[in-house]
Amino acid sequence: MNLLDSLGARFGLPPAAPAVTDPAEIDRLYRYWRLRVMYSMTTGYALFYLLRKNLSMAAKPMMDEFGFSNTQWGLMLSVATIVYAVSKFLSGVVGDRANPRYLMAGGLLLSALVNVAFGFGAGLGAFVVLWALNNLFQGAGSPPCFRLLTHWFSPKEIGRAWGVWNASHQVGGALIAVGAGYLVTAFGWRYAFWVPAGLCIVGAAWLFNRLTDSPEALGLPAVEVYREGATLAPVAAREQSFWGIFREHILTNKWVWIVSFANFFIYIVRIGVLDWAPKYLVEAKGFTLKDAGVSLSVFEMAGIFGAYAAGWISDKLDGRRGPVSVFFMLLLLVAVGLMFVVPSGQRLTMAVLFGALGFFVYGPQMLVAVAAADFATKVASSSAVGLTGLFGYIGASVCGVGTGMLVDAYGWNGAIWLYAGSALIGCVLLALTWSQTAATAARARG
Repeated sequence: MNLLDSLGARFGLPPAAPAVTDPAEIDRLYRYWRLRVMYSMTTGYALFYLLRKNLSMAAKPMMDEFGFSNTQWGLMLSVATIVYAVSKFLSGVVGDRANPRYLMAGGLLLSALVNVAFGFGAGLGAFVVLWALNNLFQGAGSPPCFRLLTHWFSPKEIGRAWGVWNASHQVGGALIAVGAGYLVTAFGWRYAFWVPAGLCIVGAAWLFNRLTDSPEALGLPAVEVYREGATLAPVAAREQSFWGIFREHILTNKWVWIVSFANFFIYIVRIGVLDWAPKYLVEAKGFTLKDAGVSLSVFEMAGIFGAYAAGWISDKLDGRRGPVSVFFMLLLLVAVGLMFVVPSGQRLTMAVLFGALGFFVYGPQMLVAVAAADFATKVASSSAVGLTGLFGYIGASVCGVGTGMLVDAYGWNGAIWLYAGSALIGCVLLALTWSQTAATAARARG
């Protein structure tokens, strides 16, 4: 057994329970557990955001207090996002073979403890190390959700289900944008780390209690059987090695790699807005920090509707995620371009524009993950989405230091050009998947 197989085994994937045979009981249990799994993992991942996106709201007062340059701050963001990218991929691999309740609740608890320590930090070196450590534990947040989504929701409904879960990104981001803005203003930047940490320590215990694993672990039939009446051949995924699954479903699967490369560019835009918008709005558009927090919350809340709309439309197109992604990316490019022309002080106009940015970036960001899961099948879904996350957060790391350097050298317009170019390249890559679904990708592989 190799290292990754051992790590997966240690997280305790439960054995299949005795089969439930009564159709009425199967239906009752499925209805109960699908709802419970959805609200638990959605709430749980929103809590992760309270411990990761608090940093952007604390950026300006921290930089003012310690005299950090934009480049120094961007370097800290880049180091953390590289760590997060690797962690998300490795957690994705483990997540295909691990009990979600251990992986997700444990990651949230450890992240909360690091946030407590970060609030006591007093220098760039400490901040870099602690924020990198925080992102190491943050990587355990989403892979358990990918496993749960693909095991509890069938291929014909997973786009909508993923869109519902994806709201956790925006809910968590919006709550921390407003909440941390208030905490920083009223009590100082350190409380933007201490207060969310306290909430998430309690949340980790709740999450451990609420989550479960696959339907089979509860004695229920596979979701394809329950929802679509499918007849499934036995799958020996648990007996396969990590390398066997990775080689068969990911390494030789060009569609997973294409959407992963596209995610690199999508994340430059998404993380650029999340990490730099408060500072941009204060310095370039004359906003107060509270006003900036409101605009950022509009960005996040609009993303809820964008992600769900993208998933719903792509489900209606028989799982063709490509055309929907391309349409959203083209409109994202337009929205980024409009940032050049909105004058200073136009709070309502900028809030509307940030809403458009959120709607159109979160649609393809979500569909990249759904497409990767489609193309890799559910036995490797967490690994495949982990790979897209690896590329996405490498893009985010480029965005961190790249935005800082461009702003120092050329002003905020330099950063906007970076985001516009990234939106265009991402659109071109996603266009390559225009006609692909899970079924056509499987036929192309073999």
